[in-house]
Amino acid sequence: MNRKAIRRIPLEKFFDLKVDFAFKQLFGNEKNKKMTIVFLNAVLKLTGRDTIKEVTFIQQELGGEYQDDKQSRLDILVKTQNDDFINVEIQLSNQHDMTKRTLYYWAKMYESQLARGMGYSELRPTITINICNFTMFKDNKSYHSTYHLYEDTTLSRLMPEEDVLEIHFIEMNKFITLWHEEKLDALDDILIRWLLLLGMVDGRKKKVYAEIYRELEELAMKDENLRAAFDTWEEISQSPETILAYQSRLKYILDEEARYIDGINKGREQGLEQGRKQAQIELVKKLLKRHEPIEEIMDLLGLSREEIERIKSLNLHQE
Repeated sequence: MNRKAIRRIPLEKFFDLKVDFAFKQLFGNEKNKKMTIVFLNAVLKLTGRDTIKEVTFIQQELGGEYQDDKQSRLDILVKTQNDDFINVEIQLSNQHDMTKRTLYYWAKMYESQLARGMGYSELRPTITINICNFTMFKDNKSYHSTYHLYEDTTLSRLMPEEDVLEIHFIEMNKFITLWHEEKLDALDDILIRWLLLLGMVDGRKKKVYAEIYRELEELAMKDENLRAAFDTWEEISQSPETILAYQSRLKYILDEEARYIDGINKGREQGLEQGRKQAQIELVKKLLKRHEPIEEIMDLLGLSREEIERIKSLNLHQE
């Protein structure tokens, strides 16, 4: 196989697959179902008879997240041949609500199975996979964390035969760091190959990791699914329609992130100002209690007579 045949466009033209629109174009498409199955088996570490062999894509609005976003939800929701539900969500920026949102969507998916006349025993396992481009768990060095329902003392699972709740978090920044430190072996771990695919382009920083591409190039010579993913990735990265949609989605995400950060900064500034004013009020109260002349307090703190009289009046009212 010709090594150069793996791509025909410049690396900087490839979409960032951590942008949910691009991720769904690759993994949420019926014609790419085989890739989706391979990816899910890799994340869930399923082998042998337990592997996912078939999935059905479900177009379902779980509601509520994008109130001001005119685009529909972009998560991938599938049902396996065993009727298990799996939701995959990509989150590019940290809004500090990932855990609660994950539990909310898990609960909505679990509840949605229960049709009229069904018994609770018919409810099937529901799995969420969250791919985050930020740190979720500072005290955990692993990039892949999996959660179930456990008893606090014995650590035994609530439903060992059939876990109804399974939640995965994949932290891409930890993954990229570990890969650069040469602590990950893509030859022995299929998931690492797919996460390298997701990590090769950083749309927020407008950066491409050429060294990741070189490793993927080697791996794709032996992994036909990875090669097919590259071909599809290249295809969607040069279609005029998908380019426009991708750029629009990335801009929206970055604008939302900027507004979120701006809101935090404004809140911090308002808090500091509120604290400064409160400290000033307390100082005025102390000076008045010591019977310092109002004129001297005005000169010392740069306050007007009306402001000092107002604080004095409030103080007398509180006493």
